[in-house]
Amino acid sequence: MGWIVLLLIFGLVLVCASMYNRLLKARNAFKSAFVLFDVQLTRRYDLIPNLVEVADGYIRHERETLDALLQALNIAYAGLRSAAFDPANAAAVRQLAGAEQQLGNALARLQGMVAAYPELKVNQQMLQLTEELSSSEQKVAGARQAYNDSVLSYNQACELFPTSLVAGMCNFHPAQLLKVEE
Repeated sequence: MGWIVLLLIFGLVLVCASMYNRLLKARNAFKSAFVLFDVQLTRRYDLIPNLVEVADGYIRHERETLDALLQALNIAYAGLRSAAFDPANAAAVRQLAGAEQQLGNALARLQGMVAAYPELKVNQQMLQLTEELSSSEQKVAGARQAYNDSVLSYNQACELFPTSLVAGMCNFHPAQLLKVEE
C-alpha cells in the first residue's frame, strides 16, 4: 500500500514538473520573440533620424513636424527600453504600444509632407531611406505578430486546466499583447 501512495505522489510530482516546464518554455518563447521585435524596432528607430536630416534641408519651415517626429521617436525608444527590460511587465508593453501609435502618426505626417515637396520626393537619399523604412515597417509588423502569437500561446498555457493550477502556485502571470493600430 505504501508503494502505491509513493508512486502516486511521484507521478503527481512528475506531472506538475512537466506543466511547470511547459509554462517556462512558453514564457521564454514570448520573451525571445520580444527580443526579435526589439531588434526590428531598433533598426526602424535608427532610420528615422536619417529621414529627418534629409527632409530638414528641404522643409525647414515645417520644423515643428520634424521635432514632433523626433520627440515621438524618443518616447517610443524609451518605451522599448522599458519593455525590453521586462517583456512580462504588462504596463511597459502597453506604454510601448501607445508610443508606437504616436510614432506611427508622426511618420504618417512626415510622409504627407514629403508628398507635398516634389524635389524631396525624388531625392535619391530620401527614396532609399523611405524604401528602407517601408521594409523595416513590414519586418516590425512580422515581429510584432510573432510576439503576439507567442504571448497568446503562453497565456493559453497559463489558463488551461490543470496547468492553471501550477501557473497560479508558481506566479506565472498573463502577458500583455502588443496592439498597435496600423
